[in-house]
Amino acid sequence: MCGIVGYVGNKSVADILVDGLEQLEYRGYDSSGVAVMNKEEITVFKAIGKLNNLRTELSKHVGEFEKATMGIGHIRWATHGAPTVLNAHPHTCNCGNLVLVHNGIIENYKELREMLTKEGCVFRSQTDTEVVAHLVARMYAKTKDLAEAVRQASKQIEGAYALCVMHNNHKNTLVLTKRNAPLLVGIGEGEFFAASDVPAIIKHTKKAMYLNDNQVVVLTPDKMTLTDSEGNILPQKIEILPWEPVALSKMGYKHYMLKEIHEQPDVIRNILVGKLHAPDENIILNEVKLTKETLKNLNRIQIIACGTSLHAAMVGKYIIENFCGIAVDVEASSEYIYRRTVTDEHTLVIGVSQSGETADTLTAIKQSKAKGSHILIITNRPDSAMAREADSLVPVNAGIEVSVAATKSYTAQLMAFYLLALYMAEVKESVSKEELKNLKAEMMILPQKIEQVLSTTEEIQKSARKYSSTKDFIYVARGINFPTALEGALKLKEISYINATGYPAGELKHGPIAMLDETMPVLSILMNGCVYEKLLSNSEEAKARNARMIALTNSKDEKLDDLFENIIRVPDVDELYSPLLAIIPLQLLAYYIAEFLGKDVDQPRNLAKSVTVE
Repeated sequence: MCGIVGYVGNKSVADILVDGLEQLEYRGYDSSGVAVMNKEEITVFKAIGKLNNLRTELSKHVGEFEKATMGIGHIRWATHGAPTVLNAHPHTCNCGNLVLVHNGIIENYKELREMLTKEGCVFRSQTDTEVVAHLVARMYAKTKDLAEAVRQASKQIEGAYALCVMHNNHKNTLVLTKRNAPLLVGIGEGEFFAASDVPAIIKHTKKAMYLNDNQVVVLTPDKMTLTDSEGNILPQKIEILPWEPVALSKMGYKHYMLKEIHEQPDVIRNILVGKLHAPDENIILNEVKLTKETLKNLNRIQIIACGTSLHAAMVGKYIIENFCGIAVDVEASSEYIYRRTVTDEHTLVIGVSQSGETADTLTAIKQSKAKGSHILIITNRPDSAMAREADSLVPVNAGIEVSVAATKSYTAQLMAFYLLALYMAEVKESVSKEELKNLKAEMMILPQKIEQVLSTTEEIQKSARKYSSTKDFIYVARGINFPTALEGALKLKEISYINATGYPAGELKHGPIAMLDETMPVLSILMNGCVYEKLLSNSEEAKARNARMIALTNSKDEKLDDLFENIIRVPDVDELYSPLLAIIPLQLLAYYIAEFLGKDVDQPRNLAKSVTVE
């Protein structure tokens, strides 16, 4: 969802904006821009690439904005349209009077664009965001009230957004609103800040207010007004931001886990930064030292991990074998270290750990290294003990994960495996260039598909309420999504304490089917692909035993309506990437069930974030 910074007050605005954007660089981006309010009119400056390019552009025009005290800034990760100056934010309406920045995705932008084009709007970019600029400008022409124009436009928008808007007719006014995307206001003396994350403003103020969905806030240097979607004045809840980076803020979310679930699109963008620039370019993994000769001499790959990382490893096995044709074994670290293992210099050993300090995995890595194996580490902590043992390293760049139940680190590990598998396939030349190009193109739009899932959670919450009183829960899948079933069940166990189990769907009839009756929920992960029909048949078998059936699917198959009580749908995606989309509703289902049960979501009993003892 990129990054937003805004300021209105009494200080020179340009440095505040660019410095704030610099604090948000961890999100990943490929262009940047600012809009500043001069005495005469708003001026917009944009650049592609890193922020230094924007700084260079600004240095050429210092005289145009050196006294400006209001503005907005943005760093963008390209989704709709390539990373170009025209597609970079801020975006304007046709007359240039209204300017805005936007995080998120406008799902109905095509319909809105068609409508606005018929009304005479001329579009200059390929983005979904420009639609919002024209739409708000149309509303402003009718109301002459900027806040009301934002309110009215918001009611026509479908999707996720955080918006920061300014207009030439309102020289000292910023208008903000959001839905399913983070946005907060920093409060100073005679000044206010807008930001999509705390690091952008923490050096300026420790006082902040988080916006809730569909609220609108109007900022002037001496006043902040908060209203609901109908314009009713709301009380303001001011919070004090702590200095400690681990506890910076929940960004308005009730729990860290929910915040971290919603961070996953940005996590994927961040891990792609510097590694994948375009579908027709090679993947760059600078810290992976696997040459063509090394891969040619490999007899096998062993992946060692624990818990959630073990499930990511199981997906990794599937895609590495599929892309590279090398046999892969996956084993729990705690089992690996207490038996005789067949490992030598012809074995690639991959250790997976969020913290890089997991005791069992660290011990296993040291044992394998002593036998001459090439050690590759996938971790969120490139400064960890495990990383120091590595011959090759894939840092996942997920950022601090506060909640004990892993969410964003899991999707980051999956992305690391996808990048690694495709990188190895390129080196080995085991996949055609055309197929690689298609796979990389699909990979680059995964963040916006996950944002679509996160913006429509009604059915997930409905299912969570319905099944929150159950004592047991079964998840079934086949193929690449069997690990997804295991991870979904683990999330539910971890934070709700419900006895949840994941099975390969074909194994139901080999024993577990005896447990099925009208009290047992069975969730089928029914993603389009080679095992869809088989899994549908397994679901029918469970239904015949009166199980309460839930589908998680990207299928539009009408047969599902009669078979399942509840259907949770996700966007269409290549079957190979389906674990990345399928896990998001399962994380949310576990979260909402635990919340309904009143559990301590972020710190479940008996669990620790990093397991550093065996």
